[in-house]
Amino acid sequence: MSSGYHAIPNLIGLYAERIDAGDYAGVGELFAHAVITAEGRDLKVAGADAARAMFEAWTRRYPDNGTPHTRHVTTNLILDVDDDAGTGTCRSYVTVFQALPDFPLQPVFTGRYHDTFERPEGTWRFTRRHMITDYVGDLSRHLNQSL
Repeated sequence: MSSGYHAIPNLIGLYAERIDAGDYAGVGELFAHAVITAEGRDLKVAGADAARAMFEAWTRRYPDNGTPHTRHVTTNLILDVDDDAGTGTCRSYVTVFQALPDFPLQPVFTGRYHDTFERPEGTWRFTRRHMITDYVGDLSRHLNQSL
């Protein structure tokens, strides 16, 4: 049974790795037992299929390699884990960088994640992700919809 202090940052890292790879089905799997919400928006997405569909609808993928040409950098993780109870929370910052041949590398989004986790049957998983937008740059190449 792994400690939440190791498993939770790994889940957060897997999210960044999968979304940057354009693996929206894999992102959906991470949120199979979770609800995703967003500050100031009427958004409530629950389960793997709904999460995959949301990221496919919102996040552009490019035909050259099937990715959004982004790097999600998650920092300032503040973990609160109760390994005995199998529960945890994490607050973190996210900065999304994007680069394309005609779009120089730049930050296009910053925000925060407020996540909760549980460990049923020994495996840690997301139960909630609340997304907060702080600063927005040029999202014209990243999102299919406006924030």
